Amino acid sequence: MKRTTTRLADGRELIYYDSRDDAVRDTLDRRPLQPAVSASEIRHNALLDEHVGYAAHRQSRTYHPPADQCPLCPTRGDRLSEIPADSYEVAVFENRFPSFGGDVGRCEVVCFTPDHDASFASLTPEQAALVLHAWTDRTADLAQHPGVRQVYCFENRGAEIGVTLGHPHGQIYGYPFVTPHTARALRSVAAHKERTGGNLYDELLAEERADGRRIVLETDTWTAFVPRAARWPYEVHLYPRRRRVPDLLALDDAERAGFPAVYLELLRRFDRIFGEGAGPTPYISGWHQAPFAIPDREDFALHLELFTIRRSPGKLKYLAGSESGMGAFVSDVLPEAAADRLREVAT
Repeated sequence: MKRTTTRLADGRELIYYDSRDDAVRDTLDRRPLQPAVSASEIRHNALLDEHVGYAAHRQSRTYHPPADQCPLCPTRGDRLSEIPADSYEVAVFENRFPSFGGDVGRCEVVCFTPDHDASFASLTPEQAALVLHAWTDRTADLAQHPGVRQVYCFENRGAEIGVTLGHPHGQIYGYPFVTPHTARALRSVAAHKERTGGNLYDELLAEERADGRRIVLETDTWTAFVPRAARWPYEVHLYPRRRRVPDLLALDDAERAGFPAVYLELLRRFDRIFGEGAGPTPYISGWHQAPFAIPDREDFALHLELFTIRRSPGKLKYLAGSESGMGAFVSDVLPEAAADRLREVAT
């Protein structure tokens, strides 16, 4: 695999990831762009002990352009885009409209494929492996960024989720703080360790495997299950099966080799949950990695969380009063029923 780093016309970083070592990436960005400026701000909510980001400049970001004006497609002739090359395999670049930037984190866009009409589920295992390589490489780089404390590689898919660009892509957030979700998990893990001496992640995974009712898919290297207390209608957590690792960098060769087939199968099952005619399933998928420079970092367990807000054909799970106002989730689908359905739609 080959990595080529260059700059866009406004100074933002662009990185090509290619499967061939002889790939040449020397096309220049011909757009007349002004230098990139980040206007993000972070404020702390002392009552809830959480941070809130403000990025008013995102109000002017590109919103549902027609396919022939997609900024994530390769540049073709005079149709200039964020990718100057006329083709690519995987491309990562600094977001032009970042939620965080400068000294307060970093936001990047990950283009999974040059094919505008594709999806992650339609990638080949080789293409998915290249995306995993890009996620891992970016995590390693962002770990050295002085303004980044935690890295989240994720994909929002579908207009129902709020996606504003139809091209298959994901994002990477380098947060300048430890996110509330992770902070709560770390507190639970630390308290459990102090109380019992054991690791909460290890025990929860062992319990799911022993119970078996919510296991969706398992291989020699990965275990996918619907958690016993899932928040979303259809929610799957994917863990390395044999051992606990804190981040993507710690995966071994067998785990990396086994990931594409498992993940692609999960995504394809998600698209079959609601039957023919329901359309592609909207989802959010993201890697939960340990923050940098924290005590007992090795106690955290890397895992991927994949979920959809669709609860039945034509119906979405909205975060209404209880969820949005009080943070108390109520789900319409039992986790055991969700796991049954995800097994039923296996390839």
